[in-house]
Amino acid sequence: MTRLLPRFATTAALTACLGILPAAAAPSLELGTTSEDTPTLGVNLDWMHDLSHWHPALDLRLTTGLLLLPGENGEDNAAWKLTPALRYHLDDGRTFLEAGLGGGLFMETEVGDQALSTAWQFESRLAIGRSFAFGGEFGASAAHYSNARMDLPNEGFEVYALAYRQPL
Repeated sequence: MTRLLPRFATTAALTACLGILPAAAAPSLELGTTSEDTPTLGVNLDWMHDLSHWHPALDLRLTTGLLLLPGENGEDNAAWKLTPALRYHLDDGRTFLEAGLGGGLFMETEVGDQALSTAWQFESRLAIGRSFAFGGEFGASAAHYSNARMDLPNEGFEVYALAYRQPL
């Protein structure tokens, strides 16, 4: 029963996100690996909000989506994640740095050999990327997931990924 609740919540959240897809949403794909050598696939939607009234080089990126973690012998895992991030554009305007704090709701409380102990995990994320003239973006990111000592064990893990984003 306890494993059914995160699965239901993940499915419901994804369905809600896809059902209210605004015109300004941009899909992105992230391919990567965890610190435990588990391959990852991120399927995301995000929205950019202009914060130039505070600083000319600043944007807010709101991202939601699924983090898929295939495992061995049917020990797959997945998480619905939600991450706001501040994006700072460097002098050329196309290169950017990003930092965000968010969270993920995991279906299982294990990733590879790492015990998560709770389905809810906090995410801290750093990224660097480059925008292209046609609107697409390519970037690299590092994200850390842990439960912030809400319960033990609090082993956590990292995800290192390459991403491509294309506004609609």
